[in-house]
Order: sequence, then structure tokens, then C-alpha cells
Amino acid sequence: MPALITFGRVLFAVLFIYVGATKLFAMQATADFIAGKLAIPDQLASYATQMETLTGMTMPQVLAIAAGAFEVIAGLMIALNFGVRFFAIILMLYIAASTFFFYDFWNQSPPENAKTVVDALKNLSIIGALFIIAGYGRGPRAAEPAYGDV
Repeated sequence: MPALITFGRVLFAVLFIYVGATKLFAMQATADFIAGKLAIPDQLASYATQMETLTGMTMPQVLAIAAGAFEVIAGLMIALNFGVRFFAIILMLYIAASTFFFYDFWNQSPPENAKTVVDALKNLSIIGALFIIAGYGRGPRAAEPAYGDV
């Protein structure tokens, strides 16, 4: 069983590594998508201005880099079995927030929102898989021989 779990965890992590790398390689497209969906609240506007001045980039570009880098790092950590529970829980929160902000199917009429609903349900399934990964974690399994099923 452990070999199958390891293989499944690595294959699952490929999703985040690929999507994160895609966000980094197509940073401007990602930043444009973020800018179209997310507005900086007035309470954070001064901090956003400071960040833009510090980095020389717009806030959507900074968020695109942060999101892409986080997805790549979290995917690698899950694949390499380092901090699996921590990164699974953080990814759950990240996916829940991104689903809320970027897949707002409740603001669309029923025939047009079909793709958005399916994308939100896919994200819900990914959150379910992350619960399984967080539940299993990295802990040693003394009762099971290592890779005894291969």
C-alpha cells in the first residue's frame, strides 16, 4: 500500500507543479486574469502601493508570481514528502479562496455558468484529495512493511 500512496501523491502533486509553472511562465496573462477578478480593498490600498513601489510591478503581477511560486513549492513538498500535512492544509485554504474569488458561478445565469460550476466542483474534489493527503500525512507506519505491495 505505501508504494501506491507515494505514487498517487507524486502524481497528484504534478497538477500543482504544472499549474504553478504555467502561471510563472505566462505571468502577464495570469496578472491580467487576477486584475479582472480581484480588486484590492481600500484598507489594503496603501500597502499595495508600497509593494508596487518596492517591486516595480503592479499588484496583480506580484500576486501572479506569489501564486505560481506557492503552487510549485507546495507541489514539490507534497511530492517529496516534506511537510505534507502543512502544505496540504495550506493548499486547501488557497484553493477554497481561489474558488470563491475566481469561480463565482452564483453570479452567472444557469446556462452560462455550467463550465464555472464544473471548475468549482473540480476544485472541491481536489480539496477532498488534500484532506486525504493531510489525513494520511507522512507519519511512520510501523505495522506496514515499506513498499511491501510491490
